[in-house]
Amino acid sequence: MNATIVIYGSSTGTCEAIAEKIAQKVGCEAINVQELTAEVVGSHQNLILGTSTWGAGELQDDWYDGLKVLQDADLSGKTIALFGCGDCESYGDTFVGGIGELYSGIKDSGARFVGAVSTEGYTFDDSEAVVDGQFIGLPLDDVNEDDKTDARIDAWVAEISPNL
Repeated sequence: MNATIVIYGSSTGTCEAIAEKIAQKVGCEAINVQELTAEVVGSHQNLILGTSTWGAGELQDDWYDGLKVLQDADLSGKTIALFGCGDCESYGDTFVGGIGELYSGIKDSGARFVGAVSTEGYTFDDSEAVVDGQFIGLPLDDVNEDDKTDARIDAWVAEISPNL
């Protein structure tokens, strides 16, 4: 397995807890995006990036600086998987839009993206995280659908692990 790291941005602790679960299942470290540096990016082949979604589908605040670090780094040949937290009931029209923001910021970086998820089984109206009919990463609503979180994480980790 190549060097893998989970990088998350979390304001309330929900995305952090999910990042820790994913890191444990993958067998790697999880760090807060505030700790992201060019050296961290350079020393890892696989980046698992997670963000909560705020406002009208926006990135978690700490990710704005983190996204700049990623945009300035050489991501060509790296493997990236995305996950995010959202609220499908209160913000069904911008559900997990933060994942879409992350993807938009680095989609042309030369990295290979893995871990797309079917929209089946999710309740939402619209999302910037849907590309070509699928979520471009793992969407989670640990508030309204917390009973589905662990199974969704397990299925997603099983899917992305062979690519890491």
